[in-house]
Amino acid sequence: MEKKFFPSNQRGAANYGWLKAKYSFSFASFFKPDQMRFGKLRVLNDDTIAPKSGFGKHRHENMEIITIPLKGSLKHTDSMGNEGVLETGQVQVMSAGTGIEHNEVNPSVMQETNILQLWVLPKEQDIKPHYEQKDIDIKSLKNQLLTIVTPKNKENGKTLGINQQAFLHLGKLDQEKTLEYNLHKDYNGVYMFLMQGRIKVDGQKLEKRDALGIWDTTKVSIESLENAYFLITEVPLN
Repeated sequence: MEKKFFPSNQRGAANYGWLKAKYSFSFASFFKPDQMRFGKLRVLNDDTIAPKSGFGKHRHENMEIITIPLKGSLKHTDSMGNEGVLETGQVQVMSAGTGIEHNEVNPSVMQETNILQLWVLPKEQDIKPHYEQKDIDIKSLKNQLLTIVTPKNKENGKTLGINQQAFLHLGKLDQEKTLEYNLHKDYNGVYMFLMQGRIKVDGQKLEKRDALGIWDTTKVSIESLENAYFLITEVPLN
């Protein structure tokens, strides 16, 4: 097993007034040659968006984009005609493929919105763009994992599908509870990102917003040191 620790205080940071961003990997004005990505996971941004503010119309191509609201909501419109509000307790996937334009705005006049947005490099280039969002039952999640994203196939329905051999899971553990995560693919690695609480992952302690990359293993052991909420992203390394 190989591991790399990504402490929260080594993330990039930007404050644009309307947006306060934390970057797990090199992004925008934050650049670290040894922190470009983890395998096919290119971006994990932790964005806090001010009320009635957001990202204006912009274009993406050949990227799998997953958005997870942690607080508040996000209004989405795109060039395929999709329009709606993504709420906390939902997940959104956008396969940009040959190209899609969209904007994302916090519709609230009072409350900030906090989202995680992940960009995963696609398996195939120039596919037909695809958009989907889905409710996830976070409230009933207790001492287990919930699979939210898997490779796109005929079985998608319970999960959202993307154009990559990647798997995303949300997990919640009460204090002193444990679980074991078994990787889906031998050539994949796991990027653990802790939203709340404290955990120990195969001997490495993680505090709030810390992350840990793990590879050359088939399983990962997780122990909660206090009530914890975390995201597991399993991606190909090459």
